[in-house]
Amino acid sequence: MALGPVMLGLDGLELTAEERELLRHPLVGGVILFSRNYQSPEQVAALTAAVHALRQPRLLVAVDHEGGRVQRFRDGFTRLPAVRRLGEIYDQDRLRAKQLARGTGWLMAAELRAVGVDFSFAPVLDLDHGVSGIIGDRAFHRDPEAVADLAHAYATGMQKAGMEAVGKHFPGHGGIAADSHLELPVDPRAYHDLAAADLLAFERMIHYGLAALMPAHVLYPQVDDRPAGFSARWLRDILRRRLEFQGVIFSDDLDMAGAGEAGAPPERARAALAAGCDMVLACNDRRAAIAILDHLRHPPDPVSQLRLIRLHGRGHLTVERLRRDPVWQRASRLVRDYDTFPLLEMDI
Repeated sequence: MALGPVMLGLDGLELTAEERELLRHPLVGGVILFSRNYQSPEQVAALTAAVHALRQPRLLVAVDHEGGRVQRFRDGFTRLPAVRRLGEIYDQDRLRAKQLARGTGWLMAAELRAVGVDFSFAPVLDLDHGVSGIIGDRAFHRDPEAVADLAHAYATGMQKAGMEAVGKHFPGHGGIAADSHLELPVDPRAYHDLAAADLLAFERMIHYGLAALMPAHVLYPQVDDRPAGFSARWLRDILRRRLEFQGVIFSDDLDMAGAGEAGAPPERARAALAAGCDMVLACNDRRAAIAILDHLRHPPDPVSQLRLIRLHGRGHLTVERLRRDPVWQRASRLVRDYDTFPLLEMDI
């Protein structure tokens, strides 16, 4: 069975009978986990194993695990600083900041891989323009070159741990105050202004081989009359053709208020896929997710399949073996003490 184009959220700590049935639906291709799905490393490892056992190829399992405010798994995991801290260090010592970013990316990915998670929706590539509360310290820096440098190092660490990176929120959510979880933000900037700033970090990461991207539920009316995640202009013309991006395009959560412009849930899913997304997220509204599965007609796309398969995590260590690994021990100390940890001890 091919991986379908819909990623679903789950209700609790283990799969219900209804969820097992839903996850076998041919339109489903993945699962996204939240804090409501987490109790301990052992519990979430059992949950991901149950998801992966349902089908072949196995469903993708994802989570938002950036650090700072956005870290779904906490007890039993290393607390990751918000990545803005890396940007502050970058202003003082670029080499050290990039080494720290690589070590942090490895640690984040290694701990998730040890419990069976395929990938995190990270890193954030938005610029910190100082106006967006929802982005804020989730961004590495205001300078796109700094963002690209740090994100590249972070993604390199992730890859060494067996995980591909997912950059977000294309073409940039940091230039406006509105929160797309609550409303549709409108960014009035022209394309040339975006291309000279926010788009640069995405362009650099695409050049480095970024495996996946997530567009923003943001409207840029000087470029198109549809929000970026529903815009063929943004996803097909600019991202695919102009920037030559070859990886997976994920929608942001279709349950968010910023997605409401596209209509009811099935219409949102159809619009995002028609615009160029490979997979759409239906995270927090089970009725909406079922409506999408009942009404969406989307034949398998062999090209999307090849892109999605690349996101399966590589290798696997148990939590116990990981914690005995000297590299993990050093990396966890590094993240707890960015300022004084001797980087020469790191081998990441």
